[in-house]
Amino acid sequence: MERRLDEIAEGILASYEEVGGLNNTDGHNLPSKRALDNLCEQLLQFLFPGFHDERPIHKSELASITRERLGALAEQFEDQIGKSLLVTNPQAPTSLANEVLMRFLGCMPAVRELLRTDILAAYEGDPAAVSSEEIILSYPFLEAIAIQRCAHVLYREGVPLLPRMMTEWAHTRTGIDIHPGAEIGEYFFIDHGTGVVIGETCRIGKRVKLYHGVTLGARSFAKDESGQIVKGGKRHPEVGDRVTIYPNSTILGGETLIGDRSTIGANVFLMQSVPSDSLVVYEEKQLRILNKSKRTASEEIEWFI
Repeated sequence: MERRLDEIAEGILASYEEVGGLNNTDGHNLPSKRALDNLCEQLLQFLFPGFHDERPIHKSELASITRERLGALAEQFEDQIGKSLLVTNPQAPTSLANEVLMRFLGCMPAVRELLRTDILAAYEGDPAAVSSEEIILSYPFLEAIAIQRCAHVLYREGVPLLPRMMTEWAHTRTGIDIHPGAEIGEYFFIDHGTGVVIGETCRIGKRVKLYHGVTLGARSFAKDESGQIVKGGKRHPEVGDRVTIYPNSTILGGETLIGDRSTIGANVFLMQSVPSDSLVVYEEKQLRILNKSKRTASEEIEWFI
């Protein structure tokens, strides 16, 4: 068996040399997915003290616990930010990671204020919500938007890889896929949430409410002379203030603008702008309700095919 394993190892080593882009053995260390998992958990503890902890936190302990957590978070985040920066700038000075880290952590009070408005939007927008505690502990959208709002800060700082890894961590846990580049205003709420996709260049105004299955995506991709997709550019819709988008609707295109106070009905497929105060729905299809007990088996099969 040992000889066979040696042969397999040689084959694997040969594939490392032959198949590029799947390993990173000669350069610097990349950000760690395992480390990031732990960091995102710590970040949620930091943003919502007492809600992601196994034991209760008394107010008298809050100052010391916050400083302790801030120190641990800073040390680990600086390491991951540093590794990320080296991906696109191998000559990046070590001091740059610290500078980015300090600006990132300095934004946390503002991020928490935005999250406060998101919690209020959920409470006001969902008749099933009985308390802010229930929303923080059990609503997947809040976890997704909390991580996205933090990742967006790093995205604006030009940090590669790490912001996307953060939002994909949240995507895996919640089923909500929000790119870190998306700009999202205050009082944002996603009801239920499963299957929501929000693209990188999407801009969303204040007091917007989405339901499950909504996609704010790209209509098409420009290509260069060789047929390769051109990266960058505005590809995703802009959603105005106080817009509601109901389940399973798809809105595509970088030039598509949903005007303020508009409502997009369920299952709408939209690739054009609509003015403010619009209601967008499909005409209702004919609905028939039949008595199954009075239909023969052959008629039943014929109806469905």
